[in-house]
Amino acid sequence: MLGALELMRAGSILIRELEAYFASRDLSQLRFLTLILIDREPDRTSLTVGEIAERLDVSRPVVTRTMQSLEKAGLIAISANEDDARSKEVSLTRTGQSKLGEVLPGYFAILHRAMSGGEV
Repeated sequence: MLGALELMRAGSILIRELEAYFASRDLSQLRFLTLILIDREPDRTSLTVGEIAERLDVSRPVVTRTMQSLEKAGLIAISANEDDARSKEVSLTRTGQSKLGEVLPGYFAILHRAMSGGEV
């Protein structure tokens, strides 16, 4: 039981650390995950809003609001899907790619510390 509580505490600390890190870089965990999801998609440079919602297991309205904030920040571009006019394609802008390049080293450093048993 004590081991489970320690694990839950460590997870909670890690989440707070990541949230603070993302906030200091004008992101949220959901905004970061959206950017990384699009960036790491093999053989494609964009995803539909529906694909993003499904892969992140987040409701469409939440994803739509997230897309609006990312687009307003210039991190993504939203365009009509060539095959389905009702669907929107989401891709990273150069600014979005640059933002990921800026954020990833610190993100990985936080995860590395947490995984190696160090203080987060």
